[in-house]
Amino acid sequence: MTGFLWLVPALPLLGASLLGLLGRRLPARLAATIGAGSVGLAALVTTAIAIGWLTHPPASETYIQPLWTWISLPGFTANFALYLDPVSLLMTLVITIIGFFIHLFSTEYMHGESGYSRYFAYLNLFVAAMLLLVLASDLLVMFVGWEGVGVCSYLLVGFWFETPENGGAAQKSFIVTRIADIAMLAGLLLLATSFGTLSIQPLLADATAAWPSGTFMPALAASLLLIGGLGKSAQIPLQTWLPDAMAGPTPVSALIHAATMVTAGVYLVVRTHTLFQLAPAVLDAIAIGAAATILVAAFAGLAQSDIKRILAYSTMGQIGYMFLALGVGAWSAAMFHLLSHAVFKALLFLSAGAISMRLHHEQNIFAMGGLRAELPVAFWAFLLGSLSLAAFPLIDCGFFSKEFLLAAVWHASPLLWAIGLFGAVLTAIYIFRAVFTVFFGDIVTETSGSYGPRIILPLAILGFGALTVGWLETPDFLGHFSILSGFLTPATGAAQHPAIPPLVPLAGIAAPFAGIAIAYALHANGFWRRQAAAPSLARRIMQSAFGFDAAYRALFVAPFLATVRALRHDPVDAAFVSLETLAIALHRRLRREQNGRLRRYAGWMMAGSLATLALLVFA
Repeated sequence: MTGFLWLVPALPLLGASLLGLLGRRLPARLAATIGAGSVGLAALVTTAIAIGWLTHPPASETYIQPLWTWISLPGFTANFALYLDPVSLLMTLVITIIGFFIHLFSTEYMHGESGYSRYFAYLNLFVAAMLLLVLASDLLVMFVGWEGVGVCSYLLVGFWFETPENGGAAQKSFIVTRIADIAMLAGLLLLATSFGTLSIQPLLADATAAWPSGTFMPALAASLLLIGGLGKSAQIPLQTWLPDAMAGPTPVSALIHAATMVTAGVYLVVRTHTLFQLAPAVLDAIAIGAAATILVAAFAGLAQSDIKRILAYSTMGQIGYMFLALGVGAWSAAMFHLLSHAVFKALLFLSAGAISMRLHHEQNIFAMGGLRAELPVAFWAFLLGSLSLAAFPLIDCGFFSKEFLLAAVWHASPLLWAIGLFGAVLTAIYIFRAVFTVFFGDIVTETSGSYGPRIILPLAILGFGALTVGWLETPDFLGHFSILSGFLTPATGAAQHPAIPPLVPLAGIAAPFAGIAIAYALHANGFWRRQAAAPSLARRIMQSAFGFDAAYRALFVAPFLATVRALRHDPVDAAFVSLETLAIALHRRLRREQNGRLRRYAGWMMAGSLATLALLVFA
């Protein structure tokens, strides 16, 4: 089945083309069928490839499908080819399967919206670009997919562009990630000029042979690639775009800003981890930045009132955990948490969308309340997603992936482990702050409408995934299953399972209980609603995510806009305009001399002749 790999990105690309070309001429049902069906077919092809891979894996555990030569220059060639190994296969399964259920949810969620076909065209194009990103065998081809998902994110975040704030959010996400992508492009140019290729596997082999570990060149190349990854994955200091990107439709947030695009930075580091191993200082910086991101996101999540912004900061924090694992070299742990997070965060976003559908698209959690009996499907889906996010023991995938991750971090740095554990407590507090506020207490806003099967089925399937995916990798006290890490070993190397003291797993188990208990106690005495009504200074600081936006506006945006205003009438242009103005003025002055008086003409001719003779004599 691997021979059909090219169909996986081609099918959603075909869907995007049909929807983009035919547009409004398509009935809504046909547009939905093309949009969801193309991704569904890609998921079926991917599943068939995965089954074939598991039953009859290739001898080298990799498969390359050449398509065509894209660039052929003296000393440099870029081939358009697809590369499949356990890591890219896992990512492809996540993108297509979760992407299909989000498309299916969207067919009902977006029903009646203007631009229905345009929405699915953008969503299909995003899936195609994301698949190209993860399947590319060449970093230059990967960069095409990388930029493609950035463009699609801009289009989808600003889908409701009639509202100026939405357009501003789209521009912000595009500009911040493009700034990061410039650094990534510089890193690609550095690698291309150093080794004459950007084909990933030969490039990594050449880098290992040519660059000693800890030297300047691999550190520079890894740093430049890392900046691109930090921008796409919304990590400090390039995290400010993600909360504002919640302006897009909720299924967009579920797909792009939870399950796929924001994990691209994690995938990039895992795919090129051989290069990062040559730069241990960069790995240390990744770990430290990830720890800071976890704390900033957790405290910011505690102070948000918009349910989608709470989930946005949780995404930022959970990807911080993935980068924390990357910083200590736990590649398999990062990928396991990526898989787990994709499932439960898609579940959380879609259940949040299901809630807002029944509340006239209200997103303020303090305008909600008592919805447990009113919206039982959304309640159980959101509760299961929240338990997974909080890493509640045994029953959800978040517990297993976070245990695996934190055990690896403990082995590398107990201090970083302590920060991660503290972040887990805060995570449980802020997500159950939302659970208790939205679903318990008195009803604040009456519900309306009902759900169809296209809303319920994705929530049920993702909920089942949240209950089962975690058992792919379990700790020692639960049988020590190593299914996922064993599957990823050919691409990431064997996962380390060092001995850890009993305190580590016990603390991990205690963290969500502590966080949920604190959240309930503060809910019971009305603290959360009082703080929302009269926010303290500390809450305002946390609500602004510690003022990164304000600082960036003061340091970068305001000076840039001032420069633009100063150069609105470009000085260089002004010099050329002055010449034009002088020529026109001289023309007008000379035109007045054309008065028909022959004596005046003769006088001027004589004066000119005398001046010319004087120049010839005295020069």
